[in-house]
Amino acid sequence: MNGGAAPPSAASAAAAAATPPHRRLPDFLQSVNLKYVKLGYHYLITHLLTLMLLPLMAVILLEAGRTDPDDLRQLWLHLQYNLVSVLVLSAVLVFGATVYVLTRPRPVYLVDFACYKPPAHLQVRFEEFMRHSKLCGFSEDALEFQRKILERSGLSEETYVPEAMHAIPPQPTMANARAEAETVMFGALDNLFKSTGVKPKDVGVLVVNCSLFNPTPSLSAMIVNKYKLRGNIRSFNLGGMGCSAGVIAVDLARDMLQVHRGTYAVVVSTENITQNWYFGNRKSMLIPNCLFRVGGSAVLLSNRGADRRRAKYSLRHVVRTHKGADDKAFNCVYQEQDGEGKTGVSLSKDLMAIAGGALKTNITTLGPLVLPFSEQLLFFATLVAKKLLSAKMKPYIPDFKLAFEHFCIHAGGRAVIDELEKNLQLSPAHVEASRMTLHRFGNTSSSSIWYELAYMEAKGRVRRGHRIWQIAFGSGFKCNSAVWHALRNVKPSPDNPWEDCIDRYPVELVDGFPTHKPQQ
Repeated sequence: MNGGAAPPSAASAAAAAATPPHRRLPDFLQSVNLKYVKLGYHYLITHLLTLMLLPLMAVILLEAGRTDPDDLRQLWLHLQYNLVSVLVLSAVLVFGATVYVLTRPRPVYLVDFACYKPPAHLQVRFEEFMRHSKLCGFSEDALEFQRKILERSGLSEETYVPEAMHAIPPQPTMANARAEAETVMFGALDNLFKSTGVKPKDVGVLVVNCSLFNPTPSLSAMIVNKYKLRGNIRSFNLGGMGCSAGVIAVDLARDMLQVHRGTYAVVVSTENITQNWYFGNRKSMLIPNCLFRVGGSAVLLSNRGADRRRAKYSLRHVVRTHKGADDKAFNCVYQEQDGEGKTGVSLSKDLMAIAGGALKTNITTLGPLVLPFSEQLLFFATLVAKKLLSAKMKPYIPDFKLAFEHFCIHAGGRAVIDELEKNLQLSPAHVEASRMTLHRFGNTSSSSIWYELAYMEAKGRVRRGHRIWQIAFGSGFKCNSAVWHALRNVKPSPDNPWEDCIDRYPVELVDGFPTHKPQQ
């Protein structure tokens, strides 16, 4: 009992009711006014050039209407007597136009992509995860730590681990690791070739990225052998580049498509868990066990003009930021052995701060490429005020919601998504695809941004003209961005990984678990 006092909620409600309306109304009006003032500002700056040109055009039309026909005849005669000058000017214009057409970057189209969905028998329940961990000889302290991480991870009990990790004891052999890689990569590629109708022999560029598993022959060679790709294919295998390597692979494929005309490029992004499960007790190295899950994607890019009609997206920008020169950033995600000689990936406590710094650098470069001039002007004005006037003011955070309709934030964990949602001032709707991907598939490393785009397509949210921002973080430390432009109203591809469960999403999460029945 509390001595008859009203509950806090009731007391606050009573106080609010007792407050005269004329004292509360100005705050409401002020927020509304600020909203409309900002909207008016953006509209004015966005259309400033048009508003300035309208009076100029009106003056030109008025003057043209007053022009004497004799003056026009005199001008024509003048041009006839200066035929050499006209021809030289025309030749310069034609030459300049030709050079521009030949040297401008070729458009790169994303024809389609596919994400691998593992079979249901590879799903890992939390109870099963903990039982297997106990049988693997983890200490009680390590088991309790993993249990807490699982509960707060944002993962559901429908995520997948490879066949070798379901065995008791686990079988992290080279053969099983190869089997996992082949199953994931070939599964995604089979779906991609089936949905696009492209023959493997038509592929001229192949880029594969996988950080922790790099066998000999390489993963790219495994794909060449499986699909009997042509002998002059330009193939690349990227290793050790972390969860942001998917964007790096797209950037490399884009560069190759600028050089080689009329061809296709395939980008395969995956990670391998079989040989990279940590069996020790160091807490900083146990976190990947709880977050990383089986997954992979295959993306078909093209520089053929004829593919524009059927392509889903065009690639607009790729911005890459590398913080490896800083020792803290370099060591914050580090593969090593613990004191008992067991290998794993250690995550530093400074990881989120380093990721925030990398993101800041990345968006400083990306902002001028994508933000409307109104946002750039505000950012520049606050920067000048802070530098010249020594004003104690926070730097203006550009509103990236004005530049993008959709955000694919790497589903590295709840903390990563929470941090970007806060720093970029996004709404829950903007990070929904990232949270749901983490919940349904876990951290699938570099392929997670493609599961997120597949989620948006399955929901029917991507419309013609929409802009998509893919943001990925990885060891090194790196932050990379890719910007896509939707060429049409995008429908989900056949065998979309969400097709059998999209009606259950989104779900509301508290500490990683649904709080109620999934929304329809």
